[in-house]
Amino acid sequence: MERRRLTLVVPPSLAGQKVDVLLRRELRLSGTVIRRAKWLAQGILLDGVRVQVNHLVQGGQVLSVQVGDEVLRSGMEPVEGALDIVYEDGDLLVLNKAPGVPCHPGPGHYSDTIGNHVAYYYKKQGILADYHPVHRLDKGTSGLLVVAKHAHAQERLKEQLHTLAFQRSYLAVCCHTPPAEAGVIDAPIGRVAGSLMARQVDPAGQAATTRYQVLHRQEGYSLIRLTLETGRTHQIRVHMAHLGCPLAGDFLYGTEDPALITRPALHSAQITLRHPITGGALAWSCPLPADMRRLVPDWRGSVPSTEF
Repeated sequence: MERRRLTLVVPPSLAGQKVDVLLRRELRLSGTVIRRAKWLAQGILLDGVRVQVNHLVQGGQVLSVQVGDEVLRSGMEPVEGALDIVYEDGDLLVLNKAPGVPCHPGPGHYSDTIGNHVAYYYKKQGILADYHPVHRLDKGTSGLLVVAKHAHAQERLKEQLHTLAFQRSYLAVCCHTPPAEAGVIDAPIGRVAGSLMARQVDPAGQAATTRYQVLHRQEGYSLIRLTLETGRTHQIRVHMAHLGCPLAGDFLYGTEDPALITRPALHSAQITLRHPITGGALAWSCPLPADMRRLVPDWRGSVPSTEF
């Protein structure tokens, strides 16, 4: 299986520089990635020949480094399962996650997660790559999810999280209507004592900020667009319940009603980011799923821009 490599043709202006300097400054590799590549037989090559990182380069030479996985360290079990792939290249996957599927293995879910299904997909496609999630969605949340194909891409994308370079927009169907058409919820979130799962607004908790905008109202429900400035567990669910507008179907912070919807009504609708290698701007959107649309059938809008 071919491993992912990054390549640099050394310009004359960089002649005489050390390989290590070029890897860090020009290819923007972290020390961890460089150390891992140093031990690989084909890890760091100059004109196709293995070199040490203190080697001095000449103009016109071709420097390449292996960033793709050599060993699958996660131990993720490949298990066949449906994957809705929105975008794929040599560095990342963007998926449309179905509700009810966990992102990571855990108690009760060791072989039916996005991680298991991605591992199976890679194996079937002959791709040597481990599972490198960039962010996560709750089990009940649907929509866009970004997965890196190697540790370098994962590092670069995680650096973008909660910055203008990597923006996520969610759609939620909430019970009732917030006090304002749009606003910012700035309320720290902490654990609920005695619970392994539940969170609450807590002055002693971690800082958490959510922006919201009401898009539509219908029969006691509101369709709301939300963006996160922080990434706390259950942030949207806790903040909307704090406003008196829990998500429809939210068993933990609102009222569970399987006849209405079988999960908290939350959907990852839009993501914009910078490609981890090229730096190019990328954007994807994903329409409101059928179970949420049934709660607001009169809404005729589309997924709006991430900018408020």
